[in-house]
Amino acid sequence: MALLDWIAPESGLRVEGDGVRLRPPRASDYAEWRDLRAASRAFLQPWEPTWPADDLSRAAFRRRLLAYARDREAGLAYPFFVFRASDDALTGGITLSNVRRGVAQMGSVGYWCGKPYTRQGLTLGAVRALSEFAFRTLALHRLEAACIPENAPSRALLVQAGFVEEGFAQAYLKINGAWRDHVLFGRSTPYRGREGPDEGVSV
Repeated sequence: MALLDWIAPESGLRVEGDGVRLRPPRASDYAEWRDLRAASRAFLQPWEPTWPADDLSRAAFRRRLLAYARDREAGLAYPFFVFRASDDALTGGITLSNVRRGVAQMGSVGYWCGKPYTRQGLTLGAVRALSEFAFRTLALHRLEAACIPENAPSRALLVQAGFVEEGFAQAYLKINGAWRDHVLFGRSTPYRGREGPDEGVSV
């Protein structure tokens, strides 16, 4: 799949979940994404890397799409926007990143939710749907996730989504300008005996 195919509206990749659907970001999503991120900035910033000065600009969004496309073509990451199934509203984003094959067969899950859509089960639905995509379609063996210890809602969400708290990492990621400790979570596939991705599935 070429870079422009990834950005184009006709990109066919979809993941359906409980109350949500996931699809790759498109250039036409820019205005809705910008407005949601801007309205949620104070809510999101404590849990995210420091935003660049031009983070919400169209040029920065275009660079995101190109980076997403390169990672997707290399099989390193699968970024999605999350949409509420009932009205197609953009509610946040979720990414399967740092995909490793060989003896590892694993990837990392990260997500964000716009402030107007919190506590509605939408991010939980997205994490569960992405997990199924990773295990069934990509045939990964293991997923990992991490969150700041003080982020109680995210910790509870991961447990609800089937992840198990596995450890603690000091100064794990640079969040909001500071190296922060993180709680580490993991989940292994419930589908044993698989050797490769689903036949006939285009990803």
